[in-house]
Order: sequence, then C-alpha cells, then structure tokens
Amino acid sequence: MTGLDDLAALVREDGIVLSAAPAAPYVNTERHILDRRARGLFADMGFTMRQPERSCHPELAVRGARTVLTALLPLTHRTPARPAGAVGRLPRYAWGDPYAVLRNALGRVREALRGEHARAAVFVDANHHVDREGARRAGLTFYGKNTMAIAPGLGSFIAIGTVVTDASLVNAAPAPARDGCGSCTRCVDACPTGALDEPGTLDATRCLSYWTQSRHDAPVDVATALEDRVYGCDICQDVCPYTTGPDRRTAAEASATDAYVDLHRWLTDPGDDLLRAYSRLYVPDRDVRYLRRNALIALGNGPSDHLGLALPFVDDDDPLLRHAARRALR
Repeated sequence: MTGLDDLAALVREDGIVLSAAPAAPYVNTERHILDRRARGLFADMGFTMRQPERSCHPELAVRGARTVLTALLPLTHRTPARPAGAVGRLPRYAWGDPYAVLRNALGRVREALRGEHARAAVFVDANHHVDREGARRAGLTFYGKNTMAIAPGLGSFIAIGTVVTDASLVNAAPAPARDGCGSCTRCVDACPTGALDEPGTLDATRCLSYWTQSRHDAPVDVATALEDRVYGCDICQDVCPYTTGPDRRTAAEASATDAYVDLHRWLTDPGDDLLRAYSRLYVPDRDVRYLRRNALIALGNGPSDHLGLALPFVDDDDPLLRHAARRALR
C-alpha cells in the first residue's frame, strides 16, 4: 500500500508539505464554533461555521474514513512597491490562486489512493471541513492569538487543503507543532478596529476582511481603517513574528499586478469581465457591485487626485454604490 512518504513525494515539487492524522471528530472546535456563533461573533458568515456537525466530523466525510491528510502551501512573497495611480491593495492569499494549485496537487494524491482501491475525497477551501483543525491535528500548525493557523518556520501565510481517505496511513496523531504566541500581543495591538480584543477569538463584526465581503455598508470607522484595501486584510499577519521571519528570508517577490488592482478598471470594466478576472475572490451573490463598493471606499481613503472616478456613482440607482461614492467625495 502507498505510504505517507510516497504521497508526500507527489506534491513536494509544488512546494507543498503533507502530513496526516487519524480521522476523528474535532470536538473542541465544534464546541468553540457553536459558542461563538451563539455570541454573534461570526456576523452573517457561513462557511464551516454554518454546519459544524459536518465540518467538524471528517470521519463522516468518506465512508469508513481513517485518515485526514493535510497539505500546506506557503504563500510567502515580499510585498512589491506600490505602483503609481489609483490602486487598491489585495491580501496576500489573493495575489494568485493557491487553491487551484492545491486542488491539482491533491488530485494526484487522491488518484494514487484510488489506484490502491481506497476511497478518497479532496476538500480545498470547502464548507465540508475545518481545514485549520486538520492542520493542527497533523502537527503542522498551532492557533495564534489572531485565530490564524501558524506553521512554525512558515508563518500564517499558507493555504491549506485536505484529503480524507479510508486508507490507514497513521496510527496516532503526530507530535503537536510548537505552540508559541506566549506573551506576544502584536496582532491584538495592531488591529485598528479591535476585532481581536479577546485574544484567539475573532469578532467578525469588527474585522476589516469581513466587511470587504459583506453585503452591508461598513461602519464609518471600519471604512476609514480599510485605507486602500479592496479585499481582505493582512494586518494581524504582517506584524506576527512567525511571519516576518520567513518574509525576510524569501527571495520571491510578487508582481505589482498581483498585489495591487487598478481602481479605474474596477469601476469601469464590464461586470462579467471583472468577475472573471477575479473569480478567485469571494463576492456575495457573484455580484460585481461589492467589488465596486470596495473600490469606492479605497478611493475615498486615498489622495484627492483620482476622486473623479467616483462622480458617475453619486446619483447611482444602487444605494450601496451611491452611499460609497458620496462618502468618497466627502
């Protein structure tokens, strides 16, 4: 039977680290999700929080499941210089499509297992599985005070994917990753809206990243704190010592076209073209209005030179865009 080392070799050239743990319920994670959901800390987010009775039970994901294989793909790149003009900033995980890389690589793992007559299913960026808990169980990560999965030596700029299989590849969970936030509170202190005031717990109603994906207008202080961000937020990761170390060591630099977007394009391109170009981003209802809303917020937080881009939206029939445009011009 193909072993864990053989499967890890299938994805190594993709830069992916593979480990495994027995398929068993994520009891504590399910309890935390239910508690935080009851407290309203998830706002209206769904994803793995909507059905913890499924996402916290990998043993039910595949009939007879025995093993959860977890893959980590590092995303460490040096941030490029900001280009001139009206631009907005993307979070690091959105500079490319790491989930596509994971799906392709883990597809090879799945096929290798099926070739041995084992059942196997791939879960990448999926509602069906709390992948961060799988990574912790596999000894790859620990939970930081910013709620991120932190991999010692790699930091939290990682993408995670999973294969659940009925093949027996491990007898016991590996040794846990070194758990090491200690007394450090850099992420808590750096969050401009207090979303991490309860260390290790995220209040999505105060999180910048949440508001870039929300269907609702952001509160004034949140909109201001977004600065030039048009999607997501990396603040609590950028300041983390586990991330700054790998960043200093990396030789890779992302292109400016990946890290920054052209606000003119976001406000004028046909909606279908814009959604196709940024299909890797979560956009509520696949509606381009939310990308334009975010672009208008970033425009209003920037220099006045480019505010003319907001003028066509000042009397827009859509109150979401009209409100964002008027705020920008104020």
